[in-house]
Amino acid sequence: MIVQQAAGPGRASPATAAAEAMTLCHAVGKAGQDGFLVAEDCHPQTIAVVRTKAEALGIQVHVGPADAIDFAADKLFGVLVQYPATDGVLRDFAGLAERAHANGALLVMATDLLALTLLRSPGELGADVALGSAQRFGVPMGYGGPHAAFFATKDEHKRHMPGRLVGVSKDAEGRPACRLSL
Repeated sequence: MIVQQAAGPGRASPATAAAEAMTLCHAVGKAGQDGFLVAEDCHPQTIAVVRTKAEALGIQVHVGPADAIDFAADKLFGVLVQYPATDGVLRDFAGLAERAHANGALLVMATDLLALTLLRSPGELGADVALGSAQRFGVPMGYGGPHAAFFATKDEHKRHMPGRLVGVSKDAEGRPACRLSL
């Protein structure tokens, strides 16, 4: 099952969603790994934002070809790929997903929603996280980023998703209290 969360007011762009996916992978991926590979054919703005977030967290970002990954040498906890790539090329990432999972790493796919109407879904290819822009479906600019992002993950990772919903409840004395909920 995939849990989806659409970006709304206060949310960020697809590039920021990619950086948040990296932190999710770091939290649930193989312990002791500190490397995250970003495929070189991801959008340049995505690569830049992921690098910035990683620097603050002490995560080693490697940028290179997705087909030449050495999980053991780079101590990778996750991989980010673009589907389709920034130049429009389509790749089948099912084999990469299997290799990633065999090495305790997670696969993140930055996608194009409109392209997914014709392509195999990231979940079918074995992705642990899927993200992208909702602008292709007419969500207006400025609605939470430059473009509203979407973020989806497997059910077992939902507690590590960024941007929880805040609900109002009552404390033991009957006073209003805020709580985090999905």
